[in-house]
This record gives sequence, C-alpha cells and structure tokens, in this order.
Amino acid sequence: MSSSVRATQASYVVLPDTVTDKPTVFSFLVSRFPAIAESVWQTRILDGKVHWRDGTSITLETAFIPRERVYYYREVEQESIIPFEEQILRQTSEFMLVFKPHFLAVNPSGNFVNECLVNRLRIKTGNQEIVAAHRLDRATAGVMLLSLSSATRHDYHELFKSGQIRKTYQAIAPLSSEIKAMIAKGTLTLPMVWTVKNRLQKTVPSFLMCISDGEANSHSKIRLIEVYNGYGLFELEPVTGRTHQLRVHMMSLGMPLLNDRLYPELLDKAPDDFAKPLKLMAQRLCFTDPITQEVVDVSCNGFNLRDEVGLL
Repeated sequence: MSSSVRATQASYVVLPDTVTDKPTVFSFLVSRFPAIAESVWQTRILDGKVHWRDGTSITLETAFIPRERVYYYREVEQESIIPFEEQILRQTSEFMLVFKPHFLAVNPSGNFVNECLVNRLRIKTGNQEIVAAHRLDRATAGVMLLSLSSATRHDYHELFKSGQIRKTYQAIAPLSSEIKAMIAKGTLTLPMVWTVKNRLQKTVPSFLMCISDGEANSHSKIRLIEVYNGYGLFELEPVTGRTHQLRVHMMSLGMPLLNDRLYPELLDKAPDDFAKPLKLMAQRLCFTDPITQEVVDVSCNGFNLRDEVGLL
C-alpha cells in the first residue's frame, strides 16, 4: 500500500470485554473489520502502524487485552479534496461552533481519511483534543458543536443525549401536488405546519432507513415558510435524532429533499457533484453552556430560496 493515502490522525478501537474467542489483537482486528483484508492488517502491524495508547507497537502475536484501546491509521488508495472551507463561528476555551460545508465528512470515513472536519480543525488550531460532540452527515452542511477539552467533553456530549440542545434545520424540496393546487387556488397560508411521528428502522442496504409499523421512535416538527416556482423552503426541528430522520420525514410528506441521492430512490454511486449539494442545512444550534450556564445561540446563513431555485 505504498501509494495509498494515510490518515494523519490515528483512529482507535476499544477491545470489548465481551469478546473471548480472539486471542490476539490481530485476530480481533481481522474479525472486527471484515471489509479490510487480513493481509492489509498484517502489513500494517508489521510496518508499525498499529499501537497501544502509549505508542508501544502491536505485533502479530500481541495478546488481546479487554478494555484497552488499539490505535491505527486508516488508509485509502486515493482521497478526493473537498473544495469548500469550514468556518469557525464561535470559540471558547471548552468548545467551538463551526460551519461544516456540504460534502465534508466530520470524521474519517469511507474514502476520506484526512479530508474531514475534525482533522482540518486540529491542523488549523494545533489542538489534538478536538472531537465532534454530535453527528452530521457528510452530505449535510451546517453548524456543528465540537469539544476542545477531554476534561469537559462529557458535558457537551450529554447535551445531545439528554435533549438539552435545540437544533433547527433548513431544507429545500419540490412542493407536493396538493400544495401546488393550494397555491393555484390562492388558499395557501404560511407557515404550513406538520408534526411527523413514526417508527424508523434500518432497511436494505443497511445505511438506509425506512418507516415501519410499531411505536413511534422518531419525531420532527416541519414548517413550510416560503414558496417559489414549485419549490418550498422549510424549517425542520428534530425532536429525536434518528439517522436520516429529516430526509425520511420529508419524503413521507411527499416532498423529498432537493438533490437527495438516497431518498426516495437510491441512486448509483458516483463521484461528488459539487454543483448539486443536498439541500439540507443545520442552520442553528441553541443550548445552555453546561460549564458557564450561558445561553449560546449560534446560526449560519440559511438558504435563499429564489437564488437556489434560479440556479436549477
């Protein structure tokens, strides 16, 4: 793999204490990451690219030690450069709020090992403790909260786990035939409001979600706030945080998001089309700082519906 691109930042995996049939770290890594060939792990280990927290190299014979962290460096044959810049919106000693552009991954994933938000910010600031406090899809742009210190990291993660943070998104989607008819009749009154609750579960392929029968485990508040030339600008507030929740909920209303390559139809894998980003943005985050008790309310510029539709 001499021609591959190697991550500048190490990833790690915690050896679970529930595993009892893997005598070595090598055997565990092979079983834990089936998409990576055994020969690749063997080469990485022999090249000194896998180690313990203190930097001690792991060998092919190193014993499996439950609850210990194993560090390794992700590698890909080729990595695309994302031609959009992140922007730091606010920074304190404990956290930063950053605008993440479309197409940029938050952490190393897929074919991206260095072109990700966390790595860019670590290089820009020199702070190797930067960690994202929550998730945002690579296709989605918007405001993200990142922890700057391991000492207080748990406090910011807990904001999301306990629902103490308010997230507001913006989205653009083609209007349903029902709403178009209301516009034609002059009976549409804005904002138009929906409350969507249903049960989401994984489907095939496993990175997609679908609506299923059973008790609701997802909840979104959706408002149509502007219409223009057959398209609508929506404000979306996720009450719960299921994977792809907003995308699936908009689809359930008959208005899948503009430039969505997953819903309602999974399109063939293709290189990123930077001219057609998913029209979904985390436009605002509001929370009480768990350290200072200060109310934090930060937003980024939202979509201009007329400009966006005019480019179609």
